[in-house]
Amino acid sequence: MPGDLQALGRAVKQAQYRHHRALDGRLAAIGSTLAQWDALRAIDRNSGSTARALAEETFQSEQAFGTLANRLVARGLIERTPGRGRAIEHRLTAAGEQVLRAGNQIANDVLADSFAALSTDERATLLNLLQRIGTHR
Repeated sequence: MPGDLQALGRAVKQAQYRHHRALDGRLAAIGSTLAQWDALRAIDRNSGSTARALAEETFQSEQAFGTLANRLVARGLIERTPGRGRAIEHRLTAAGEQVLRAGNQIANDVLADSFAALSTDERATLLNLLQRIGTHR
């Protein structure tokens, strides 16, 4: 049984690794990285959020997200504005929205290829099972 669980964990990790490599390779064509596109995606979904919230959303430390956000500001993809208290809010610029849209298309293509062997029902089952793992305690 423990070996089966390790094989399952490894299979999930391998799928994630393949997705990351494919996405990073394809996103380079639009001048982005997976981390940058993911940050733009998080900011788009949570416009006006703080670095702390966005770091959590992108599975990064606050410091790492801050460094990434500085790069995105320098490229003109996001803007940071004062929020409540000492908080800094993050929003996409028009250029950031363009990169996000292009990145979304790339991600859709990569993931469609990756999951092509699964039926619509199988993909829905896989999503449901993975979401259950994340909430089970």
